[in-house]
Amino acid sequence: MSAAIASPADEILRGDSRALARAMTLVENGAPEAEALLDAVFGKRAPAPRIGFTGPPGAGKSTLVAEYVRLLRADGVRVGVVAVDPTSPFTGGAILGDRVRMSEHATDANVFIRSMATRGSLGGLAARTAELCELLDAWGSGRTLVETVGVGQSELDVAEAADTTVVVLTPESGDAIQTLKAGLMEIADVLVLNKADHAGADQMDAALRSSLAFRPQGGFRPPIVRTIATQGTGIREMHDAVEAHRAWAAEPAIAESRRREKTRARIRSAVREGILDEWLLARGLEQLLDRATESVLAGTMSPYRAANDLIERMTRNGERAN
Repeated sequence: MSAAIASPADEILRGDSRALARAMTLVENGAPEAEALLDAVFGKRAPAPRIGFTGPPGAGKSTLVAEYVRLLRADGVRVGVVAVDPTSPFTGGAILGDRVRMSEHATDANVFIRSMATRGSLGGLAARTAELCELLDAWGSGRTLVETVGVGQSELDVAEAADTTVVVLTPESGDAIQTLKAGLMEIADVLVLNKADHAGADQMDAALRSSLAFRPQGGFRPPIVRTIATQGTGIREMHDAVEAHRAWAAEPAIAESRRREKTRARIRSAVREGILDEWLLARGLEQLLDRATESVLAGTMSPYRAANDLIERMTRNGERAN
């Protein structure tokens, strides 16, 4: 291991927040030295429990996370937060608003908050979220909170990244059928009914309980916790529900199975990303995409045929753009 790599790794392991911020930037940008840095810190500390917060826009996830950070810090827990914001498809920029909502924690040396953009990733999580969580492990996070893009039906991959998935809904989130359609019920380990002081809270609570009846029997049954994040109400109850799920998931047979599944999914994601990057950089996929686009626009090929042709080229050994 070179000194250039060992030095920032050692700084992160000593809990240096500035070194952590620099390392996260390298990872997000896909810098050549990022992989070696991740290798250097991986497994050096026990991984922190990862708690994912997901739900539709306007559910109050950021306020809820900020209040949860306050509670964890009062309990003496060091906290890392990864808050993912959507990227504009036009400018490529993102409004990283979570830093504003969590500004009260900015001066706490034992809280590290990183806002990041999806940069086109699907599923509500940015492509590098898992790597950032691993850096937070090395930094010494006692709990890592992951807040996803509030895009509703497409953010189900938070279940792969988190140990416990908290689904945040409100009385305005819609009827039971729409909630079930969103797929959020299937991934929820804890259901939070936020803004519980709003009209319709009782009806939404009943709808959620009815929807839970459709879940397969066995396993952990998600509790429903009512919160009013703006008043700090129900946060301790939410924490207790998260801890109850963690205790269930810590059972040896369950823990081994979940660890294996998550590790497999993590490797699969890294392989998929690596293969795509290799093609983009080394095999001229952008030029192939341009040609396919022209063919579709000219009406000589359907989008589906164009996609299949590209897949065939990508899987053919030794194929290069020409």
